[in-house]
Amino acid sequence: MSRKPNILWICTDQQRFDTLGCYGNEAVRTPNIDRLARQGVLFEQAYCQSTVCAPSRGSFLTGRYPRTVGLRKNGANIPETEVLVTKLLHDGGYTCGLAGKLHLSTCFPKHCHGTERRIEDGYDQFHWSHHPADDWPTNAYSQWLRSKGKAYSTRPVDGCEYVVYGPDAEDHQAAWCAEKAIEFIDAHEGKDQSWLFSVNIFAPHHPFDPPEAYLRKYLDKLDQLPAPRYEEGELASKTSYQRLDHEGAYGNPKLYPFARMAPSDHAFLTAAYWAMVELIDDQVGRMLDALERSGQLEDTIVIFMSDHGELLGDHGVYLKGPHFYEPSVRVPLIVSWPGRFPASTRAQTMVELIDLAPTLLEAAGLPVYPGMQGKSMLDLLSGRTEEHREDVYCEAYETVKDFAGRGYSLMVRSSSAKIVLYDGAGEGELYDLENDPCEFVNLWHSPDRVALKLGMLERLCHRLAETMDPLPPRIAPW
Repeated sequence: MSRKPNILWICTDQQRFDTLGCYGNEAVRTPNIDRLARQGVLFEQAYCQSTVCAPSRGSFLTGRYPRTVGLRKNGANIPETEVLVTKLLHDGGYTCGLAGKLHLSTCFPKHCHGTERRIEDGYDQFHWSHHPADDWPTNAYSQWLRSKGKAYSTRPVDGCEYVVYGPDAEDHQAAWCAEKAIEFIDAHEGKDQSWLFSVNIFAPHHPFDPPEAYLRKYLDKLDQLPAPRYEEGELASKTSYQRLDHEGAYGNPKLYPFARMAPSDHAFLTAAYWAMVELIDDQVGRMLDALERSGQLEDTIVIFMSDHGELLGDHGVYLKGPHFYEPSVRVPLIVSWPGRFPASTRAQTMVELIDLAPTLLEAAGLPVYPGMQGKSMLDLLSGRTEEHREDVYCEAYETVKDFAGRGYSLMVRSSSAKIVLYDGAGEGELYDLENDPCEFVNLWHSPDRVALKLGMLERLCHRLAETMDPLPPRIAPW
């Protein structure tokens, strides 16, 4: 193939890595994503650069760390000077489209009365739907439902106040995202124009609203579902932020308050989360079928990933926040390009989501933007190397209840240990991942682990230096 590859970029919202059959979950039915994994490269250790949506998305779309981009928290706007990989691909000859969420600027309805503020993002087609609820007149998903004589709504589920039935599968936002992608794919059948389409599905993000038909498959086996990974007493060694969110997500005692939930509530939430993953899988299958049917599969890089994870009750907390446990920071990442990337490959080395942007530019034969801090994975994907990173970095800012200046936190994870520093709080976390892979025991204050702590703090210092903005580039000796 002489022309640039097409790119189908599927990004779910708040999906932890261990929710797919190809990642070892034998209870969730994901035959289509498993098929994609058989066609390409599955990354066993892919990590986001922020634990919440906007900073993570701003990071992987620019190939730069959140603190460098300046989009460090939800509810903020990405600076207009930032350069998105989609814009670079557009300028390099691609036709680009999007369906679903973008979230590079505040979307809070009180501050965002129409479509979210956009910078030059390169999208020729922009079917925007931040989330399924009809909170904006420009919500393209809501408009689509209205064209069918319907509206987004949910219904209570008997036995659990924390889960709701969402629209039927054919009316779900995930299905609408897939439909817009399929329309785009079909429109490019037989054409020489290279394209990129971003499929930004809101699921499995809360409010945990799967279609009834998907959830009911789990309701007769709730007692067989795994309980959250939480040990009584573990909070004693953990941070005040975790104890706060244990009483309610985001410090809100009315929002998924683990401390007051019954075992059946945890089972319902796991069932709803897995049901949404199965819904996503069906939509991935529809899109892969469209690529095959139109003869474009061999010419298309397909990416499946998520922006960050979900604690789902692990460690006594739901949703996300300044928490860097594996279910929160480790995400699924599968990349396929038939004939170019080896099939049925499992990459064991650690990668960061910011590595995607330079990878796509290199695969398209385009120059990598000098401000990018990610490291191209093209050699890794092509089988020319098995090594990539020795550690990964993640950060979170103002993700606790009162927002202002609290929850500034940084993480570095090596192959055997993890450290988290909370700025100005006198708190931190240190885990020996070889002996405590589930991160139950915080060693931050352990006098016999000072050497490990100092070594990890040194790693963190190096990453802080590395994450400084490389712009403007040096062009002369002086």
